[in-house]
Amino acid sequence: MARPRVHDLEGLLDTAERLVVDVGPRGVTVRSLAAAAGVPNGTIYHAFGSLGALLARVWLRAAADFLNLQTELADQAKNPVEATVAAADAPAAFAERRPEAARLLLTVKKEHLLGPQVPDDLAGDLLALDKRLVALLIELAGRLWERHDAPAVEVLTTCVVDLPTAFFRRAMTVGEPISEDSRTRLITAVRAVLLLPPPRKD
Repeated sequence: MARPRVHDLEGLLDTAERLVVDVGPRGVTVRSLAAAAGVPNGTIYHAFGSLGALLARVWLRAAADFLNLQTELADQAKNPVEATVAAADAPAAFAERRPEAARLLLTVKKEHLLGPQVPDDLAGDLLALDKRLVALLIELAGRLWERHDAPAVEVLTTCVVDLPTAFFRRAMTVGEPISEDSRTRLITAVRAVLLLPPPRKD
């Protein structure tokens, strides 16, 4: 059997992404995905090896695209505070470009999507993404305070991970656009957090 074309695989990943957001990871089966994508069940196994590997690829694709955008927006900022604000607002910017992927990342826990069937190469790619995010937080902490210690990175985690999740998750959960009011309040909160330097370790 000929291997499916790359654009066909992208379409299959798009369908899986929508299904995960609509019914949750546990609601996605080989049969339901194949039916929604209009392909035979065997296409999934032939192209990805297992449903678990396919779902891992869905997460990896969404997370990589988001992190690329987040890094790009932070790099374009004129100073460290604006770079942190841009990184914090990145989920909203990503939701404008890839709404289903943004919903996936903000409303579905990675642990619920990934399972023991994740191939080693994909597990390595997922770990590399986590390291890229940590590297971005460390870089921002260095630019802001010339510090790279855990308390400084924790403050950046609050700004770039925790606050956006708190401000944007409700809209993403119900499938609504993120409002300008939410984005403005997030930016205000991030700027306020950055007014206080991180605590020093004793």
